[in-house]
Amino acid sequence: MEEPDDSVATVPRLVESQHGLTLLGGGEVGPGDLAEALALAPDLVAADSGAAAALAAGRMPLAVVGDMDSLGRADRGRLAPGVLHRVAEQDSTDFDKVLLRVSGPFAVGVGFLGRRADHQLANLSALVRHRHLPCALLGRSDVVFACPPGIAVALAEGTRVSLFPLAPVAGASEGLHWPIDGIAMAPAGRHGTSNRVAEGARAVRLRFDTPGMLAIMPRAALAAVLDGLRAAPLWPPDVVPAG
Repeated sequence: MEEPDDSVATVPRLVESQHGLTLLGGGEVGPGDLAEALALAPDLVAADSGAAAALAAGRMPLAVVGDMDSLGRADRGRLAPGVLHRVAEQDSTDFDKVLLRVSGPFAVGVGFLGRRADHQLANLSALVRHRHLPCALLGRSDVVFACPPGIAVALAEGTRVSLFPLAPVAGASEGLHWPIDGIAMAPAGRHGTSNRVAEGARAVRLRFDTPGMLAIMPRAALAAVLDGLRAAPLWPPDVVPAG
């Protein structure tokens, strides 16, 4: 597991949102995805070719960040002056580059799931690595986020709650059909996929000892997930994933 980027405190913020960020990537963007995200997180920032999707939807991003190897010349010419921010280094993904340069109470990522498995895995890893910004990725069927130290999400009984570790991690739960208390999880070991909200429960509460756990829920849970992330504590900067 990669260490968090220790430059996060020194990289200048291009956008500092007070209302919530929609981050738009160049992956799969379904009908209505962008509008749903912007209704909850109105400040739009694009990662490289995500700018083309924004322009196609009639939206002008506050900033476009990336190495610009995927954004065509014509779309670059349509952007407002000062919006384009090229970051040439190739040691990080465009999603990493965006996350390092924005701040806000929470973010919704659109266009970072689907299409290419390698890109999707890199983006899921970035969720765990950049813990200064709570971010939920919206996909065709799912909403995915990196778990903070503790979170409560209001969900109806029977709702799917899958947990997949990207590092060795243990935790505890309330409201799950199969509690996770005392279970050590790891990427190539035990995981918690296909769990669900217990009968009679109206919320799930999760606690973890270290960063590294991804939670995957139905996309209909997006608003509830964002409510949970807004109220959750952040991991202290000196707490890093195990392993």
